[in-house]
Formats: sequence, structure tokens, C-alpha cells
Amino acid sequence: MPARSLLFCALLMACGPTLAMTLYKSTDAYGVVSYSDRPMPGAQAFVFRDRMVEQLQDQVQLQASRFATGVRFSARNDTYAPVEVELRLERLSNAQGGVSRIVRRVVPARSAVVLTVVSVRQPGKPVGYQEKFKYALGNPAQRQQAFRYPVPWRGGPFRLTQGVNGRYSHFGPKGRYAMDIAMPEGTPIIASRAGMVIKTENYQSGRGTHPAGNFVRILHDDGTMGVYLHLMRGSVLVREGQRVVYGTALAKSGNTGNSTGPHLHFVVQRNVGLALESIPYQFNQPVGGVPNFTAGNP
Repeated sequence: MPARSLLFCALLMACGPTLAMTLYKSTDAYGVVSYSDRPMPGAQAFVFRDRMVEQLQDQVQLQASRFATGVRFSARNDTYAPVEVELRLERLSNAQGGVSRIVRRVVPARSAVVLTVVSVRQPGKPVGYQEKFKYALGNPAQRQQAFRYPVPWRGGPFRLTQGVNGRYSHFGPKGRYAMDIAMPEGTPIIASRAGMVIKTENYQSGRGTHPAGNFVRILHDDGTMGVYLHLMRGSVLVREGQRVVYGTALAKSGNTGNSTGPHLHFVVQRNVGLALESIPYQFNQPVGGVPNFTAGNP
């Protein structure tokens, strides 16, 4: 293994399990790429962490409608998945029923639900309040079913480069059970399980502005979600609201977002109560000679 690769691996292993890591990549006049934990002239800084920060502000909204005798609060969900929402009303004034209120609901896909109605205590004066609104994709009441995932790509064999609880970037609730599989850019990525496409990104170039790069998120019938990250720009073939089956072509693998090299980052998540967390899963065959993972293995 070249010295620069050894250095790169050593730097990755030095990354602590709770902190992101900044590396600096530089290319010399001969095209040789080097990595260091110290800034160098002309080097690019990379902060590596496979974060999935999906923007839903335009698709999940709180609506407050005032009328003569109070305020009606509704949640609108324009996504193709159920969404759990929580509304906290604090410092209520001129309102019947106390000074605070907490409401949590699951809003079905493509629908709106009335969360609560606050009635005025003294007619002729408005209700005062401070609102806090939170949401997460999925229905936490659904129970996941056992499932062994066929590998979500065509070709290979490919090598598993980071697995469960990887010290490099697979830490934290959202990604600790993810797997990274190194593969050439342009490798066909397919649906590993049937479901509904609920979120996609297709326009990130290079590192882009989205840590996950281009991705496809699929909601399975048991409420779990498979997410395929770091896809090639412009390669996503499916649309939100589309049903897919095993083997449906999704996209091509890439090197977008916070990615150290061409690979597929695959993770399965579920809503555990206003939060998405990764869950253990198994491929139905060994990958690159590394044994299948079982629940709880470090």
C-alpha cells in the first residue's frame, strides 16, 4: 500500500467516535494526491460525516388560522410518507384550557390534519402564544419486519470499506448501522426492497451543498426506509411518489456530498419517535469477504 494511503487510513482510524474529522487533500504537479490533518497551501478541507439533512420545510408545514373565537392549528404534509409532528404551544394568554399545550399526531401522506383548537377566554381579544413545531418522516407505531436485503447494485464484487459503528463516520443514531461499499462511479444502483420513493436529490455536483450528495429514500411497507446516498449527479431515474420493486433501477453510484471516494452509502432507518435512527440489517450474501453483520455487532 502506498505511503499516502497508509497515512490516510491512519488519519481515519484516529477519528474519535463522537467528533467529525477535518482532512486536507492536495494534488502536486505530478498529479499525486496527498492527505493530511494539517492545512497546506492549495489544499481542500473536508469535514467527513455522513449526515442526512433532508429539507422538508416546504413539504411539512404548520398552519394557524385565526377566527372570531380562537385559533385553529393544522399540520399539512405534502410528502409521500406519513409524518409524525409535535406542536408545543407555550405562554398561552387569553386562552381556555391553561397556559401550555402539547399535541403529537401522525399526519398521513399528502394530507392535512387539525392538531388543536385554542378558544379565547375573553371575547374580543386575540389569543397569544409561542409555538414550537417538530416533525420526522415515518410512523413510529409501525413495527419493522425481518428482512434480508439483496445487494442494491449490479456488478462487482465490491468491497465493504466501512461497516457498523465505523469510527470514520458511522456513529450517531442516524448512521451507526450504515454500510459503505466502494465501487466505480456509474455502477447501476437498484432497489433492494419494494416500497414508495419519498425523497430524492439529483442535482448535487462534487461535494455540493448537501452532505449526503444525491440520494434516494424509499419507504417500505413496514415503515422502515432504505436510503441510497452519494449518487452520481443527474443519474436518479425515479421520482417521488413512484412505487418500486426489488431490482428497479434507481440511479448510478457516484462521489457526491461528504464522500471520500466513489462508493455507495446504504442505510436503513425508522422513526423511533420524532427522530430517524438507523437500524441493524443484513445483506443476503457476504460482501467482499466481510461476514454479514448481525444486530448489535460493533
